[in-house]
Amino acid sequence: MTVHTNEFGLQFDSRLLNGALIGGRWEPGSGGSFAATDPHTGRRLHEIGRCAPSDVDRAVAAAKDAFSDWSKTSVQVRAKILRNMQRLFRDRAEAMAQMITKEVGKPILAAREETFEYSGPAWGKAAEEILRYRGMTLPSTQEKTTNKRLVLGHRPLGVIGVITPFNFPTDISSIALAHAVAAGNTVVWKPTEYGPVCCAMVAALFEEAGFPPGVLNMVQGLGDAGAHLVRHADVKGIFFTGSNRVGEEIARVNPLRPMLLELGGDGPQIVLEDADIDRAVEGAITGAFYYSGQVCTSSERLFVHEKVYDEFLAKFRAATAALRIGDPADAANDMGPLCNPAVLERARQHVAELRAAGATVEQFGPEEGLYYPATIVTGLDRTTIRGRGESFSPLALVLKVASAEEAIEVANESELGLVASLWTQDMSRAWRVAEALPHGAVNVNETSNYWDQLAPFGGAGKSGIGRELSQWFLDSFTERKLIVFDLGGPADDRRIEGGW
Repeated sequence: MTVHTNEFGLQFDSRLLNGALIGGRWEPGSGGSFAATDPHTGRRLHEIGRCAPSDVDRAVAAAKDAFSDWSKTSVQVRAKILRNMQRLFRDRAEAMAQMITKEVGKPILAAREETFEYSGPAWGKAAEEILRYRGMTLPSTQEKTTNKRLVLGHRPLGVIGVITPFNFPTDISSIALAHAVAAGNTVVWKPTEYGPVCCAMVAALFEEAGFPPGVLNMVQGLGDAGAHLVRHADVKGIFFTGSNRVGEEIARVNPLRPMLLELGGDGPQIVLEDADIDRAVEGAITGAFYYSGQVCTSSERLFVHEKVYDEFLAKFRAATAALRIGDPADAANDMGPLCNPAVLERARQHVAELRAAGATVEQFGPEEGLYYPATIVTGLDRTTIRGRGESFSPLALVLKVASAEEAIEVANESELGLVASLWTQDMSRAWRVAEALPHGAVNVNETSNYWDQLAPFGGAGKSGIGRELSQWFLDSFTERKLIVFDLGGPADDRRIEGGW
């Protein structure tokens, strides 16, 4: 291994700059290169090999070749290798966290949370899930006999294409990769172009953990590599986390392939008149401004009951003003920069449109480079909010509502439905409101930016298809297969009442 040290003093295996891990071999991408940039300073960090469609073809071929043996590997062996990954991840977690901070601007404490608490354990949790993933034996209900046995089991799909985003570069990828291979599939992974080395650091562990060559392959690159991957005839299932626009295109070109699409959210936080306001404010700060709002579960829309609106807004404004914004490598800071210019432009466009509609915009913090202020927008009406997608930036749109019923109505006007947050001390009311909200999950007296890695995660409407995490991920990337046995024995009346 040759150690590469860049101009910022970050050290890593120089092979990670090649851009492709295909069939267990690190290779330079054949499509030239692309640059990774530090969002804090704007300076170039490193050049990464860019994979062309031909590299994707070779990666898919390697995964297809590896599938036959890997799919027949015992779950005990698969689980052992997955646990090895968890152990290795723990040893490399700090280095990965620092690289995440450098490449995508995530504050270091959040980056450490990602690598130590989410990414590494995901491999161990996948190991546990595959060991208890069971089929079932069913009796015959079609014939009057005791000779039939119906065995329902699960079989892996084959090659899975995995495309992951910048906001959780090692976490979302670890969840997808771990569960896909735990189920017996093989993978071609196209990670975000904004976090190439932190993702390559995950890939560097595959061989050391014991994965056979070709089980996990990685191709770095831009949108053309991802587009080719999802259209490839030998890719039997697709995992994608990202924008609604890209997700809808993936669904359009793959109508009959299993897919798990986790797309945008609108994250309403509903604060009712009996809410604990201090806790609701704390939840809103985390929901709106964690990682500068670059989270699909962010609570970008706040629906606050008119009886507590003034109190909530005053406390929310004060808490927002107290946020520390600056270098993400400094653990004292709460917010860092946005990840890339496209996100910044989208934030500016959203704010410009809201100002033009007559809204009041308050901003706290610097606006320079890729830094964008924590922003509170008031003076809104339902028309202004209706149809507005996520900005993926530190925006909090605060709407006054007269009742829980009005909050539900506004929430139902959105085409998105990932995670909602509801604040009330009346649990009976909470239950009824939560049931009425069109979201995949509703967090009661908890920030929208909370999820449990052993619970199903996914959205409704245009927020996605399917559920990830734990057994639900295994369900998504396996096929249910029924095998019927006739054991023989005494001849029975094969007819059932009302049958043939």
